[in-house]
Amino acid sequence: MRGGATIIVLLVILMVALIGAHWLILPDPSQRNYEFLPDMVESHARDAQSTPLMLDDGTVVDFRPPAGSVARGYPPFAYEATPEDALRAGRELQNPFAPDDAAAAARGAEVYGNFCAVCHGGGGGGDGPVTRKGVPPPPSLLLEHALEMADGQMFHLITAGQGNMAAYVSQVERDDRWRAILHVRRLQQAASSAPAPDAP
Repeated sequence: MRGGATIIVLLVILMVALIGAHWLILPDPSQRNYEFLPDMVESHARDAQSTPLMLDDGTVVDFRPPAGSVARGYPPFAYEATPEDALRAGRELQNPFAPDDAAAAARGAEVYGNFCAVCHGGGGGGDGPVTRKGVPPPPSLLLEHALEMADGQMFHLITAGQGNMAAYVSQVERDDRWRAILHVRRLQQAASSAPAPDAP
């Protein structure tokens, strides 16, 4: 029992000494704290695309991408933001998704609802909610000009923008732009097959 009391007394003294040292040694905010595990702070791993590294045996390890390499999923877009290149894209680019691809069309409807409907409206008529707040309405996607527009040209317009429409290359992934076009085609088909309103 007496030995146990001695241990408790020693622990109390140690605790008081540590608390006193804490109050006596004032921290200097201009200095970094002591690092117990510096390897956790300063990693020896190389960053991707950093300058080449020479190993002890003279081997050079280059992390930079080779010249002309293309990031996976980001093929180059070889068209300028001009009406001429939009027409050229219409002739040269094809939608990789088939018109009857239900999964692609469902994803396209989701993308259209998130990014396009705010201006073009849910049905593509150019009557989105922002047009009621002073934003100039875009042309209807149901008119002859849009109906005759090739998928590649529409893809170019979404990617590079035109007129009041901003470029959506950084907001919408490449395949999702094609899927949105698939949805636009379905909106156009639905509008063209709808019965004409009765004349007054």
